Amino acid sequence: MKVISREPALSIFAGQKALTILRDEGLRLDRVKVLTGAAGGPKWLVLHGMDNALFTRLTQRRHPLFLIGASIGTWRFLCAALGDGALARFREAYIEQRYRGKPTPRKVTEESLRILKQLMGKCSAEKALAHPVLRLNILTVRSRHLVGDSRNIVQSLGLAGAVFANLAQRKLLRYFFERTLFYDQCSNSPFPTLNDFPTRQVPLSPANLLPAVLASGSIPLVMEGIQNIPGAPAGTYRDGGMIDYHIDIDLLKGDDASLILYPHYTDRIVPGWLDKRLAWRTPVSASMDNLVLLAPSREFVSALPFGKIPDRDDFVRFFGRDAERIAYWRAVVTAGERIAEEFMEAMDSGKIRERVKPLPWKAFR
Repeated sequence: MKVISREPALSIFAGQKALTILRDEGLRLDRVKVLTGAAGGPKWLVLHGMDNALFTRLTQRRHPLFLIGASIGTWRFLCAALGDGALARFREAYIEQRYRGKPTPRKVTEESLRILKQLMGKCSAEKALAHPVLRLNILTVRSRHLVGDSRNIVQSLGLAGAVFANLAQRKLLRYFFERTLFYDQCSNSPFPTLNDFPTRQVPLSPANLLPAVLASGSIPLVMEGIQNIPGAPAGTYRDGGMIDYHIDIDLLKGDDASLILYPHYTDRIVPGWLDKRLAWRTPVSASMDNLVLLAPSREFVSALPFGKIPDRDDFVRFFGRDAERIAYWRAVVTAGERIAEEFMEAMDSGKIRERVKPLPWKAFR
């Protein structure tokens, strides 16, 4: 599958303060304090080239860089902290997922454990937590009441309640999920208080790193929840994207000089997973003002096979045709190299000053 397009592959957006900085001095990676990664399953494959280029460049810095992600964003950042070919191993293990019939939560969990084992290779959790500059922070949720039940029918009832509560007011999700942030202990965290939702903060350790990574992507009804993670309160932990799908969190707390860099698969930020079809739900955190958003251009996406980036529905769309799905996913990974090349060229040449545009929504309230 070949992707041919003469249009720019990359769109670059920035909030008000970040826009001023980029137009004045370009993008200096030493100004970036936080790197964010969204949930979204197979959508990450379009960013593989960008991840590969960015992770290499960002590890050359001297000052700590705080990585905060949910779900697949967490898995990507674990690869960054490990180095040693982890990203390539993850790509191969992820693309080669195969299921016979409709997979049960147990089967998807087993497959996720296989992918995690292949990603780790011979590396240890200690290695990821000892990186000289990269600081992992993992978003999960502790399920409350019915959504914490392992039985799908009970869990479904709880999720239905969450859907209606979220329609009324996003903050009502606190009655269904407790945000739990597993944070790096090596440096002073820039996330001392996250007060938009009640948040439990748990120090990362070699004992809880991999369970937290697995929990961060444990989609309700699709995967089993992860029970009783070491160091965290007892309970069932699931996908951090339930609250923090695209991470609309105040991440800098008044630090006007720093930037948040966000390699993303879309030019829209959806606060929570249940907000995907709620077009009126837009970001409200003050950190949007310091955000630099890198996304595939809409023209680039329309030129991809099937005119879209990969998503979880591909497992249904290509049911019984794994070879076709895998070829499509690999074509998107290859096409995504253009995004990385454009970004590096725009940053290194200074052309990012002319290419950057204001965020496609009001920066913040």
